[in-house]
Formats: sequence, structure tokens, C-alpha cells
Amino acid sequence: MDLLDESVVPAHAHEVKREAREFADEHIRPNAEEYFRSGEYPWDVLEAGMDAGLVAQDISEEYGGRGLDLEQVLAINEEFYAADAGIALTLMLASFGCEIIETYGTEAQKDEYLRPVAATDQLSGLAVSEPQTGSDMAGMTTTAERTDDGWVLNGEKYWVGNAVEADWLTVYAKTGDGDDRYGNYSMFIVETDTAGYEAQHIPEKIGMRASKQGHIIFDDCEIPEENLVGTEGGGFYVLADFFNHGRVVVGGHGIGLAAHAIEETWKFVHDREAFGRDIAEFQSTQHILADMRMEFEAARALNWRAARKVKQGEDAGFWAAATKTKSTETAVDCSERGMQLHGGRSVLEEYPISRVYRDARIPVIYEGANEIQRNLIYRQGDI
Repeated sequence: MDLLDESVVPAHAHEVKREAREFADEHIRPNAEEYFRSGEYPWDVLEAGMDAGLVAQDISEEYGGRGLDLEQVLAINEEFYAADAGIALTLMLASFGCEIIETYGTEAQKDEYLRPVAATDQLSGLAVSEPQTGSDMAGMTTTAERTDDGWVLNGEKYWVGNAVEADWLTVYAKTGDGDDRYGNYSMFIVETDTAGYEAQHIPEKIGMRASKQGHIIFDDCEIPEENLVGTEGGGFYVLADFFNHGRVVVGGHGIGLAAHAIEETWKFVHDREAFGRDIAEFQSTQHILADMRMEFEAARALNWRAARKVKQGEDAGFWAAATKTKSTETAVDCSERGMQLHGGRSVLEEYPISRVYRDARIPVIYEGANEIQRNLIYRQGDI
């Protein structure tokens, strides 16, 4: 069973997809259980991914990366998430926010911040969500006030990947109080060794335990004027564009998780007996597996279509929201059905389906909760 076959993948993404599969087999799968149990940051796997040229390589060749496009990044994420979601998220977050700098930053910012990440000498991150505000990007309260020398940040950020590990972050902060609530935010580069920046890991999660998120407190954190990314007041629109790409990739997270759930369930039901025969011989079991496979194939087809649409700039907001929602919810559905077919053994940590089940609960929330995605789908899906 090769659920992640190349038939729907553009030809130019085949090579990197094979690289990702080989890497997942060698480095991710063998370490998945250990890192899930320990909850430690998988530095050794991350460094191996850097050496393999599969981390932070969406940065263009001009700044030292491989220039991988959206479809190539999606191909990598399918393979990584099918192996283990926690480790995969760590690998993906190593260059999180760099796309914003490459698209909207100055040449000086690109030279200073993108090159070290592409060279795998530094890690980046993106700080948007706050303790009391998740998907409402026009409701964030962290402020950046202009001074004679630059900007001073005050406030908190939450659920920030690499908040502790990163060398610098792209931070979303409020810079105005105008009637247009969407024009009151800007983006900034903040180096994590700056005075007034404090971060600590969020207490352990139920899933994706090998990926670390943090709680940041900005306390009169001073940054220079040149660390403003793009135009003052343009932050909301920068993020809206950035998330269109990100949500397609998160769709790949869901696809990888769903594939993992189906593979584990298929193996289990063909190797377990009840009432004198394999569980797989019961028609009810076959129907559940058939439904899992149909939903998976539908979600994956949508994901690759959405990747093409977003890459071409065709109704990007609609396609990104649609595929993020469908793919991540398919992961939840497949993992729940897989748990049911595993019976009582599903709750034992030794069975990978229990990890997939917990991991799958997370992507339906990040990059904008799916309830928000449905709002976007309705508003942008004119027919």
C-alpha cells in the first residue's frame, strides 16, 4: 500500500519527495516513539535534516537555499508527517517566518537573516497568537510603539514554535488604533537575545511532543527602526498572504497523518483475530477501511489541486482554507476510526495509532482554527 504515491505530484517535486521518504525511513520513524515519550527537542534529527538539505530550503538560491516551491514543500511534508508529526513539525518550523522576510523584507534584512537560516546556522520562528487571542489576527494586543531610536515591544505571545530555540523571530504587533482594525498591525524582526525578550516552553502537550512551543513576554523590548518588515500597518495583509501558503502545507500535515492512521489500521486488522477469523474479514471493518480510504483520496486530491491554485494565485484564500480544513479533519476522522478498529489496544501507548490520534487533534487548530477557515471558505467561495 503506497498511499503517498507520486501520481498526483507534479514531476518537478518527485525527486525531493523521494529524498524526504528516504530520510523519514532512516531518521524519523526509528526515533518517533522515543521522542514522543521523552518530549525532548529532536536536535539530532533536525541536524540530520539540515545535512540532507531538507530543512529551511524553501529559501531561494539567491540567499543560500534550494528555492523549493510550494509543491515541493508539500511533498516533503506529506512524507515527514506520515512518519511522525512531532518531529516533522520541528523540521518544518526551523525556517518558519522566512517567507515573510523574503517577500516583504529589505535586501539588508534578507542578507542578515535569511542566509544564516538557509545555511542551517540559525533557526527562525513566527510569533502571532497570544494567550487570550488565537485566530483573531485583528484582536492581538501586543504593542510596538515608535521611539526616537526604533520600536519598543510590550505584551505576550503564545504557541510560538522555537520561541526558546530560535535565533530570531518575525513578530506581529499592534502599531495603531485606527478605525480600520486590519490596518493597525505591523511585522518586526526580533532577535531572541534582545533585552526584554523572555521565553519559556509551554507545559507538555498531549500530541506532537517532539515539537516545542513557547510563551514569550516582551517587557520594553527595544528593536531598531530597520527591523520593521514591509510597511507600517501592513502586517495583517502580510500574514493573510503568508497563511495561504502555510495552510496548503498544513493540509499536507493532515494527509501524512491520515496515511499513517490508515497504514497502522490496515496492518492491525489483518493480523488480529476475533470470533475465529481475521478482523479484516468482517464486512463492517471493510466498510470502515473503505470510507477511510475514500476520504483520504478526496482530501489528497484537493490538497494537490489547492497547491497548484495557490501557487498560481487563483482564489488562493479559498483553496488554502478549503484544503487545510478538509485534510486536517480527514486526519482526525481516520485516526478515530483507526482507534475504534484497534479496540481496547488503541489506548496503549505502544500502538502508533494512539500517537496519531493525539497528534491529529492539533493541526485542526493551528494556522487558524477550522471554524475560521469555514468563514473564509464561505466569504471567498463565490459561485
